[in-house]
Parts: sequence; structure tokens; C-alpha cells
Amino acid sequence: MADASDADVCAICLGGMVRGQAGFTAECSHVFHLNCISASVAHGNHDCPLCKAPWTVLPAVNAPRVPPPPSPQHVPPPSSSSRQVRGRTYEDDDPVQEIVQADAEAGTNGGAMVLKAHCECPAVARGSSRDNFAVLVHVKAPSAAATEAARAPLDLVTVLDVSGSMIGSKLALLKQAMGFVIDNLGSADRLSVVTFNHDARRLFRLVRTSDAGKAEAKRAVESLFANGGTDIGKGLRVAAKVLDHRRYKNAVTSIMLLSDGQDSNTYAGMRHGRNAANYITLVPSSLTYSGAGNRPPAVHTFGFGADHDAAAMHTIAEMTAGTFSFIENEAVLQDSFAQCLGGLLTVAVQEARIVMTCLHPGVRVREVKSGRYDNRVDAGGRAASVDVGELYADEERRFLVLLDVPAAGADDGVTGLIKLSCNYRDAATGQVVDVTGDDAVVQRPVEVTDEEPSLEVERERLRVAATEDMAAARDAADRNEHAEGAGILRRRLEAVERSVVRMSGGSTFTALEGELRDLIARVEDRDEYETVGRACFLSGMSSHRQQRAGGMQLMSQSSKRSARAYATPAMAAMVKRSRDQRRKTAAAPPQQQQQKRHVEGQQQQPGDQSEPRKRHRKH
Repeated sequence: MADASDADVCAICLGGMVRGQAGFTAECSHVFHLNCISASVAHGNHDCPLCKAPWTVLPAVNAPRVPPPPSPQHVPPPSSSSRQVRGRTYEDDDPVQEIVQADAEAGTNGGAMVLKAHCECPAVARGSSRDNFAVLVHVKAPSAAATEAARAPLDLVTVLDVSGSMIGSKLALLKQAMGFVIDNLGSADRLSVVTFNHDARRLFRLVRTSDAGKAEAKRAVESLFANGGTDIGKGLRVAAKVLDHRRYKNAVTSIMLLSDGQDSNTYAGMRHGRNAANYITLVPSSLTYSGAGNRPPAVHTFGFGADHDAAAMHTIAEMTAGTFSFIENEAVLQDSFAQCLGGLLTVAVQEARIVMTCLHPGVRVREVKSGRYDNRVDAGGRAASVDVGELYADEERRFLVLLDVPAAGADDGVTGLIKLSCNYRDAATGQVVDVTGDDAVVQRPVEVTDEEPSLEVERERLRVAATEDMAAARDAADRNEHAEGAGILRRRLEAVERSVVRMSGGSTFTALEGELRDLIARVEDRDEYETVGRACFLSGMSSHRQQRAGGMQLMSQSSKRSARAYATPAMAAMVKRSRDQRRKTAAAPPQQQQQKRHVEGQQQQPGDQSEPRKRHRKH
């Protein structure tokens, strides 16, 4: 990146950049008089004459005319002062590191997935039938691999907002967080960074994070500057292109998207009467899961600060099976990235599918409560399945299966309910694994004198009901019915406080109570809801519906424990590493580096129009 002192000087003729004089700012941040650079471009040079960085955006003036591609429809050339290089592909990714078979096999040392079933009560009277009898299906992924070599390597693309509102401390915090991500990737992992403002570009190719690759990545990240508007869709389209054009593939692929503002195109559409459904246009088709074939990479979204578009970021995450994290306290951006990275670096299970088959001929599956995960109940109700997809090491999922249980015969002492099985691919070895769990059964005595409810089942029922009420409260608030939304959550809080789980002293529900209290405070006040409440709701709902840890800034310590309830040991360890590093940096900050980041964060390129500070609005 050009030094701040060079920002007003043409990098070719060294003459000053005078106001009103045509100029061109390249992606590498070098600045040229338009007349100086156009001659070079006219001769076919598409990289920087100083640093040799390849350009995807070229000055249009005096550039040679590019004939249109052979197509039934002619696409007219753009009328703006710059144009995208046509036919640009990204088939330049680094080769993946070959995994030694012995190391791959070591990735299974955490064992196989574990399947368990818990019935809502151990016995049903022989002469009685039960509708909506609940069975909890509990799934736990294998433990983390003992060594880095044994885990599945990662292809990661980060899509970063560098619009004008990111100038200053936000950009400095983003650079710091990306430095942490780069430092904690392994030598077999690969990273590419895409940046966007009113346009989007790939900062560097998908590079292996060896020592040399990490150094290259850090130099590129440190060169970032903030200006312009916000086009999230363009950033995601470039990221999709980077992944679609790969020559090689690691076993795990993911995208991390950060934005601090409103998507300019979506906002313009809403001003012309279009609704929030247009958020789906931000997601490229290659990143959208259609329910068939291989799953596309998840996009984990991060809303940075109170001015981001929570509805857009939540929609993108929902459409791609990612998580949405709200970062209200900008200082903890690195911790939020760390938590996500801790999961991505420990993916143990892929393409997991749980199958539940009825055992007794009279048992029928009525419904499966699976949150964000697709489920299917066969027409006759004799079987059901849940598509779980990818699991991090030690991650758990719980699903409620509601059954119709018939009365038993005079000689029947036990009724078999469902048989559990799971098919998945081991992420480290690529091997397909089949697992079966214990059958779910109930005793059938003539009379049940002391019905002991399962705390596991009751806990899940309350969690599911609380998640559904969060969605209902949010819908009420979006209709400006804030008192109604608060009332929904207060009634749920009272139900949690009266539950047998709460009376048994369950710490999980102490945390859930704290989360509900915090959300009541966020929803009953209109200004609070419009500022940060909506983002808190959407982030919490994303975490609960996927049963995966996300980032959410809440008021009480108990509610913070609820937000971390789904964190795996590896995720918690990565967050601790991030916090320890931040404390050390705060205790003894390198003065020169701090000054450099301040200059880079504040630097404005000549001719650029910074985006005004974005306001949070109702969607």
C-alpha cells in the first residue's frame, strides 16, 4: 500500500494530484494521473507498474476496446469511469497439501458419533395410548483430533466490508482480527480475502497458509483502506467465484462475511417499495443449498456495530446454513472471529443424516422438531429423517420426535418405539461411517403409579418453546407491538421458572432465564429494539435454531452463558487464546504499529467518496 505521504502524488510522474484533475486509484492503493496510466493500459498491461499487483478494475479512458464475448445477447460496455476485466477467473489457487494416510486415520481417534434416545417417561400404562409422546434424539460428534495433521484442512474465504463507515478504529480492529485468523490457520489450510465497498475485489488468491503464505496474507490485509458505499452481494459473488474456480479442494470449506452497514442496493429497493425478501438476491446460487446433492459452503455472518443490517446478515446466514453473530462491542471482533474459527478448524462430521424407524407396527411419527435442520416424515409416519450436515468436534444436537403410541396387548411388557441410525462422512479420512444407537422403548405395566418425567426431554421442550417465542416476540416488535412482544417473553420466562428443570437446579436454564430477561428489555423499548434489539434477537435465534455457538452482546452474565451454551471445547479454547492475546497487546501496545494502523485506517484516497455513517432502520 502507498504511504500516507505518497497519497497525493502520481506514482508514475511524481506530480501532484490536483483537485479537478482526472485520476485513477488502483486496487493496490497506488495513485496515478489518468493520462499517465491510460497509455500503459492501452498496451495491454493489467497490473501495477510499481508493485506488479494484478488489477481486476482498469481505467476505461484510452483503454483498448474489448470485443464482446460470443453470445446471443450483446452486453453493452459499462458507462462508468472504470470497468471490470472481462473473463476474469480465479484458477490460480495453491495446491492442497497431501494428507499422509497415517495422519488421516489418526483423525478418527475421537471415536464415532454417539446416538442416544430419551423418552419423556419410562413407562406408559398398558391399556393407554399416547399422542405426541416425546422422544429426544441426542447426537454428539467425535472428539477433536489430537494433532493438527489429523484434522480436516480448511479452505476459508473472508469477505470484508471496507466501505467508508469502516474508517478509523473499525478498520484497525478488523486488521487485528484478521491477523489472529491468519496466525491460527495451519500449513494445510488455505485462505483468500475478498473486500467490498461499492465494488468488490479479491485481495489475494486462495493461498496455503505456510509461513510464506501467512506473510503474504498479512501484508495484503495491512494494505486495506476504507472508502465508498456497501454492496454485500458483489462481495459474495466474488467469494463464490473464488471457490467455484478452485483447481483443488480441501475437505472443509467456509466463508466468513463481515459488514458494518446497510447494503446500498437493498436499501434503494426498499425505498422504492420492495420488501425484505430482496435479501435473498444477495446470495449467489452456488452458495444456496437446494436440499439435494453436496452442500455449498456455509456463510457465517458478522454484524459489526449497531449500524449494520441485521435482517440482511441473518437472511444470508439462514440461506447458507451459517450462523449470524452480532458484535455490539466492537472491541471483541477478534473473539467472535476466534470462536467461529475454532469450530471450522475442528470439523469432524460431514453430510450427517439421522434416520428414525418405527419398531412397533402401531407407532407413528407425527412431527420432528429440528429447528433449522431439514426433516422429513414419511407419508405413513413409519420413518423420519433429519439432515444434520456438518458438525464440529464434540458438538451436540438434540431433536424432539413426537410419536403416537398405541395401547399395548395384554401380554406386552415393552413397546419398541423407534430405532436410531446415522450415516455420515468422516471429515478427516473421507470414509463413510454408519452408526446405530440404542432403541427407544417404554415399559408397559398394567398401571403407572409414579411417572418420572425425563429432565432431558423437558429441558429440550422448554428450549424449543423459548426459541419459538423469541421469533414471535420479534415479529410483534416489527409490527410496532412492543408490549405484545415483551408479554410473550414474560409468559415464557414464568413457564421456565415453574418448570421441573428449573426446580432441579439446572444451570442451563438459569442462563436461559437471563437471556429471556435481557430480550424483554431489548424488545419493550422501541428505541432500544431499533438500535440493537433486533440484532440481538436474530443472533440468538440463529444460535438456538442451529444449536451452534454464535456471538451476541447481552446485558447479564447469565445471558452471556446462554449465548455460549453451544460452544465446543475447541471454540472456547480459541476464544481464550484471542482474549489472552488482546490483553497482552493492551498491556504493551507496539507504538509504531499502532500509529501505522491509525494512519491507514484514517487514510482517504483522492477522488474517493466516503459513505456517510449508516443509520440502523426498521425492516
